[in-house]
Amino acid sequence: MLIRLLRTYMAPYRRQLAGVVVLQLISVIAMLYLPTLNADIIDKGVTKGNISYIWSTGGWMLLVTAIQICAQSASVYLGAQAAMGAGRDMRSALLHRVGTFSAREVGTFGAPSLITRNTNDVQQVQLLVVMSATILVMAPIMCVGGIIMALKESLALSWLLLIAVPALALSMAFIIARMVPGFRRMQARIDVVNRVLREQITGIRVVRAFVRERQETTRFGVANTDLTAQQLFVGKYTALMFPTIMLISNVTTVGVIWFGGHAIDRGDLQIGQLTAMLTYIVQILMAVMMASILAMIAPRSAVSAERIAAVLGTESSVGEPPLPQAFKGDPGTVEFAFAEFKFPGAEKPVLRSIQFRADPGTTTAIVGATGSGKTTLVNLIPRLIDVTDGAIYVGGTDVRHIELETLRGGIGLVPQKAYLFSGTIASNLRYGNPDATDDELWHALEIAQAADFVRDMPQGLETPVAQGGTTVSGGQRQRLAIARALVRKPRIYLFDDCFSALDVATDVRVREALKPETRDAAVIIVAQRISTIREADQIVVLEDGAMAGIGTHAELVRTCDEYREIVESQFSAEEVR
Repeated sequence: MLIRLLRTYMAPYRRQLAGVVVLQLISVIAMLYLPTLNADIIDKGVTKGNISYIWSTGGWMLLVTAIQICAQSASVYLGAQAAMGAGRDMRSALLHRVGTFSAREVGTFGAPSLITRNTNDVQQVQLLVVMSATILVMAPIMCVGGIIMALKESLALSWLLLIAVPALALSMAFIIARMVPGFRRMQARIDVVNRVLREQITGIRVVRAFVRERQETTRFGVANTDLTAQQLFVGKYTALMFPTIMLISNVTTVGVIWFGGHAIDRGDLQIGQLTAMLTYIVQILMAVMMASILAMIAPRSAVSAERIAAVLGTESSVGEPPLPQAFKGDPGTVEFAFAEFKFPGAEKPVLRSIQFRADPGTTTAIVGATGSGKTTLVNLIPRLIDVTDGAIYVGGTDVRHIELETLRGGIGLVPQKAYLFSGTIASNLRYGNPDATDDELWHALEIAQAADFVRDMPQGLETPVAQGGTTVSGGQRQRLAIARALVRKPRIYLFDDCFSALDVATDVRVREALKPETRDAAVIIVAQRISTIREADQIVVLEDGAMAGIGTHAELVRTCDEYREIVESQFSAEEVR
């Protein structure tokens, strides 16, 4: 999976990678040539007192060193450029893919895991690319070239390489094989820590209100301890890796000096050759060590690549139609035709046999007990989720056959939980229409009964808004969310229990102001307060996912027991009649 991912996202950077290979080759050749020059200085210059040879050969060494430094620096630059570019492309692809997910896919992965995959996992793959650019090309060339040059200097001492290199390679293979499962578990533990921390930060007010700080600290401590245990497991093998490398490297160096010293004593080897041999031995073992470092990074990157590929390979259950169709009628018409929705693996549907029609210029209210499927019903219209049976028609066309942009472009959704993005009030309102003028924004705010408190703010429309809209109250967030939908001027309005945080007087003013603004659109309101929807043209009563009744307020009070119970819980007997 890692190879496939890199092949896909490194393809646009072939030129940089080709440059890395060429520059690394130049750098390694220069590095391998330096010990030979050094040996010549010792054997032909120092021992014979030839100062001019020392100066001339030393000049060559400086030139070769300069070439090696320039080539290595340029190689690292190109490698980093390719790695950062590939990381940027992966993050963009992940964000685009997640943007197509329905609530089902987001729930399957979980928001904390998706965030981790777009940050930590991409960073791991980036690190592998950077290290590969500096190590993957250099290590094999240095290892093979070092062996060839070592054999050239002294064939008699080269047998030490037959012991040192395999011993080092086997040791690294053993350690890395133990680390791979640990890396996989560690990434999963990071997801858990992110999830717990995200829940606690988001729900900090609830935690404090119920005095659950100690329990939440314990819960985070458990997740943190699990992650620490996995990191220690991997860390132990990481800590074992470098002492093993140094042990084998130092023992090999001692062996070269020992046997080389005897060879010099016998006259079979010169001091310069021994010096060059030691340098080549160090270079060979360094190449193996660098390959080991890369091999240590690769398993974690492979795990991260699997997690990234899992997201990129997941197709949304709500996809674009292969052959998009246009609206056959008025795009402000919504019709449910025996619609059903069932979560995968659930025993029974959340909604079943839903059948009603909402026409432009009419208001349809959805009421029912908690858990009866009201929000699910609303989410089916803009295809945030898809029906599992039956159909939903907008403008006379099945919503599954309409392009998502076309479908959602004609819908103004005010969700149950009003969410504002970090930015300004104006930038949040322009989510509905990026080209809206300030006058249009103020008009929408007037209708949503939000203009007064926005005018009282120091910067008006340019007042900063914190992420989630935490700098304004719940009622103000809901009114700003309503204004955002109004700025869009859609043909279908979906108000999902978005009046719950408003006081009764504000609720009445908002609904009265909405009537002329929505007279040409279909309005579907989910509400708990009967006072909010009693004047609706039709009211759909849901009970356990099915329609218990449909009609006007007066009709349902007479004919629908479920609706009468809701009304009686909010009004006196006289008011019900």
